[in-house]
Amino acid sequence: QVQLVESGGGLVQAGGSLRLACAASGLTSSRYAMGWFRQAPGKQREFVAAISWSGGTTSYADSVKGRFTISRDNAKNTVYVYLQMNSVKPEDTALYYCAARIDTIIPTIKRRPIDYDYWGQGTLVTVSS
Repeated sequence: QVQLVESGGGLVQAGGSLRLACAASGLTSSRYAMGWFRQAPGKQREFVAAISWSGGTTSYADSVKGRFTISRDNAKNTVYVYLQMNSVKPEDTALYYCAARIDTIIPTIKRRPIDYDYWGQGTLVTVSS
């Protein structure tokens, strides 16, 4: 059973940094692409960043490009995915979700929530001004 558990959320001042982590266990394939999404109160879930199963390709939402960095460590049956958040802004306040999907042999990047098969419960990030 695939399980994703996020951690690292909290309260941070604008301009500060935060590092989110996600542990994805129970994986049955080595080709899991990972993504981070976020959802603010009253808004739809939106794409933040994604990384291919190989780690060689990444993609970012325009709103976080240059400030956030996604990375991953592939261990046996467990994938660790990180989101380094720098120069955070009050508009980054949201519940952040880690997501996973089985990718093709040729790595691809997907940005829609519907493209992901597994989700964590989320970790709350609050940025104060």
